[in-house]
Amino acid sequence: MTHTRRTPWSDLGTFWTFPNVLTLLRLALILPITYLILENGSLVWITMLVVTALATDYFDGRLARWSHTVSDWGKVLDPLVDKLGAALVVMALIMRGSLPEWFFFAIVARDFIIFAGGVYIRARTGRIVMSLMSGKIAVTGISLTVLAALLQADPPVMQFCIWGTSALLTWSLIRYVFRFTVLVRSAPDITDN
Repeated sequence: MTHTRRTPWSDLGTFWTFPNVLTLLRLALILPITYLILENGSLVWITMLVVTALATDYFDGRLARWSHTVSDWGKVLDPLVDKLGAALVVMALIMRGSLPEWFFFAIVARDFIIFAGGVYIRARTGRIVMSLMSGKIAVTGISLTVLAALLQADPPVMQFCIWGTSALLTWSLIRYVFRFTVLVRSAPDITDN
């Protein structure tokens, strides 16, 4: 008799739900947005694509809760697509000279720590950690900073956006680390089985 060893990653539930399709649509929009930013493309097209991407981000989670189709896949995909989108768009703006390089590294370092923490929590407890409101607020800060950079805002406005978003990123990272610490201490370790 053959036994298949189940891992914490073996069952994330149903993949093909409408909310997950919205998340995948957002993923598909990242490359055209990045390309248009790099090529100094039409601000109208960039804005339309970004607004569409933000709408999918707004509606995917709400639709999942409303239709009772919340899945572990969605809990993984949504923040992962957000992180990838933020990194690529900010990198494109850095390459255009619109944002400082350290801002990109601050975003990527925070996102890597949160992602690694989420993977550790999943491996250790079997749970998928949903995004925190502080993370969503930080992503909103990134979006506003990107918008300010695209609109070539005055230097004081850009500095306010960059430093304000950096503070939000730091605050959300502290909240995630605190949450991960509580989860690790309170949940049973499934790796002991």
